[in-house]
Amino acid sequence: MAVGDIVPVPGGSFEQTLTSQAPDMVREMFRAFAQKMMDAEVEVACGAGYGEVSPDRVNSRNGYRRRDWDTRAGTVELAVPKLRHGTYFPSFLEHRRRAERALATVIATSYLLGVSTRRVEKLAAAMGVTGLSKSQVSVMAAELDELVEGFRSRRLDGGPYTFIWIDAITQKVREGGRTINVHCLIATGVNVGGHREILGIEVTSSEDGAGWLAFLRDLVARGLAGVALVTSDDHAGLVNAIASVLPGAAWQRCRTHYHRNLLTKVPKSAQPWVSTLVRTIFEQPDAGSVRAQHAQVTAALEAKLPQAAAHLDEARDDILAFTAFPREVWRQIWPDNPQERLNKEIRRRTDVVGIFPRRDAIIRLVGAVLAEQNDVWTESRRYMGTEILAACRKTAQSQMGQEETSETGLTIEAIPA
Repeated sequence: MAVGDIVPVPGGSFEQTLTSQAPDMVREMFRAFAQKMMDAEVEVACGAGYGEVSPDRVNSRNGYRRRDWDTRAGTVELAVPKLRHGTYFPSFLEHRRRAERALATVIATSYLLGVSTRRVEKLAAAMGVTGLSKSQVSVMAAELDELVEGFRSRRLDGGPYTFIWIDAITQKVREGGRTINVHCLIATGVNVGGHREILGIEVTSSEDGAGWLAFLRDLVARGLAGVALVTSDDHAGLVNAIASVLPGAAWQRCRTHYHRNLLTKVPKSAQPWVSTLVRTIFEQPDAGSVRAQHAQVTAALEAKLPQAAAHLDEARDDILAFTAFPREVWRQIWPDNPQERLNKEIRRRTDVVGIFPRRDAIIRLVGAVLAEQNDVWTESRRYMGTEILAACRKTAQSQMGQEETSETGLTIEAIPA
C-alpha cells in the first residue's frame, strides 16, 4: 500500500484544520481522538504497529472505510481501518451515547497528562481499548494541545464586539512544593452577528493590574475592537486596565456582585428590606427614572443605614452605566450572569481534579471546556439581535462624540454660525 493511501491523523494536519475550521474545533478533537483509539485497537489486533516488522505480527491493515459517527458536537466522519484477515469494528461505536460520553471524558482527562497517565489509560480501557502505551497517550495529548492553543491564539475577527464580560475564577495548583491559588482570567463577548463568543483565557498569579493589563492587551493584539461596554466585578486593577487598554469603553459593575457587596454593609435583619429597595432601581422603564429611583433609595437609606447609603451613592455611575444603552439590552448587560454560568460549567470539570500539577494543565482542561462551549454558542440562537446591536453601537458613538465636545469646551450653541 502506498503511503498516500494511509488516512491516520498526522500532527501536521491540525494547524491547517485550525485555520480553516475554527468553529468545528471540538468536532475535530472528537475525530482525532477516535482515530487514535482505532489505530491503537488495530495495533493490538495485528500484534504490531503500522509498518513495523515484528515476529509477533498476526495480521495487517488493508485500507480504510468511511463511517459517520453522531456525537454531541455533530456528525464526525471516521476512517475505520480494515484488516487483511477478518474484520474490525471500533468497540466504542457499539454503544454510542455511553461511549461518546466516555470519549469526551478521555479527551478532558488527556489534558491532565501531568496528573496521571494511568487515568487516561483507565478511561480508554472503559471504552474497550486496551494496550495503550504511555507514548500513544502522549501523542494524543500533544495533538489535542495544538487544537486548544490554536483556539486561544486565534484572531478575533468577529468584531466589533460591542459588549464583553470579564471574570476570574480561582484554581489550586502545586508550585515549589506547596499548593497555591491562581486565577483564570476569562473574557466573553457578543460578536457582530449577535452570537456570544469566548475571547480568551489566561492564568495569572493574582488579579492585580499587571495581570489584567497583559490579558486585555493580548485580546486587543488578536483583534478585539469596537467595545462599548465591559461588565465585570470590581476586581483589583481591572477597572484601571479597562480604561488604559479600552479607552472608548464604559464599565458596568455587575449588579449581582455589587448587591452582595452592599449587603455586607447592612445588618442581617435589614438585608431583606434593603434588597427589595435596591431592586426597585432596576425595575424602572427608562434611564431618567432609574437615576431618580437611585436617588430616592439612597435618601431612604440615609436615615437608618448611612454606611449603606454612602456605599450606594458612591457606586452610582458604576452600577448604572447600562442606562446609556437601549432598554432592550439592559437585562443582558447589567449582570455577568452568562459568565457565572460558564464558570459553573468549568468548575464542574475542574473540581474532579482538585489540585492541578502545573498551570498549563489548567489551561488545557479549561481551554477544552471553553472551546466546546464556544462551538455550542456558534450554532445556537443569537444572544442579541443585529439591529439592536447596531443601535447600541450608534448610541456609544454618539456618547463618545458628546464627551469629546465637552472636553474641548464647545457646544452646538457656542459654534458661530
